[in-house]
Amino acid sequence: MSKSFHLNIGLSDNAIGAYLSLIRNHPVNGSQLSRQSGIPRTRIYDVLRSLKQKGFVNEIKPGVYVPLPPAELINRLRRQHEADLKALEELVEETRNEVDHEFIWTIKGYDQVLSKAREMIGSASTEIYIRLFPEEGVHLDPLLRRAQDREVAVKFVCMRPAPFLESYPFHVVHPESDTIEITLGGRTFDIVVDRREVMAGMFESGREDRSPISWGRNPWFVSTQRDSLRHDFFHYFLHKTYQQKQSLTAEEEVIYQTILRDV
Repeated sequence: MSKSFHLNIGLSDNAIGAYLSLIRNHPVNGSQLSRQSGIPRTRIYDVLRSLKQKGFVNEIKPGVYVPLPPAELINRLRRQHEADLKALEELVEETRNEVDHEFIWTIKGYDQVLSKAREMIGSASTEIYIRLFPEEGVHLDPLLRRAQDREVAVKFVCMRPAPFLESYPFHVVHPESDTIEITLGGRTFDIVVDRREVMAGMFESGREDRSPISWGRNPWFVSTQRDSLRHDFFHYFLHKTYQQKQSLTAEEEVIYQTILRDV
């Protein structure tokens, strides 16, 4: 009985099973390999022929086989797949149409959303605008600090106070932090990276794992969300100066001037 290995390496389950069986015991002939691997004799010779053509087994004398050493097999498969992926990348570049739009995708699943956010932050080279609640911020804080270390400008609007904010020179706390989650019915989650990629949405309270979060590279979507995050900085400044009748601190004045010029 053949076994399913769930490996996508260009080899059938029978081929993988035969190779693994050869590693355990060789040299053997086809009949012996059929018995020890559980692959029917009606199939084993086709499997061996295929493995031999690929160079993964060697027929040391008529009808007797030994496996290619495992380390060499893995190296060959790695080189083959890297070459195939490179070739596919080149074909895509050659054949894709130039378009003036990009589709917007929906991601669901709390872990999947955070994983994509980590990927975006890890790829940032110049700037990250981010607006979120501390519940998500604690998961992304280490990657955001590493981005800052490589001189990526992190501009952070946090929807509630959080200890980790002290690591970010360009941060403000939303002026309605006490009530904003109740008002919205959930926790906003917005990231814009390098003016080219955006993730935006809201984790609905009690339905975080089912909340749809949008992701894309559509230029209008990116530009609109980036402006939305910039305006939340101005919301903070206006609230402090006009509602609270307070002056901006020296640090806040630097942030204000930076955001003002950051069009």
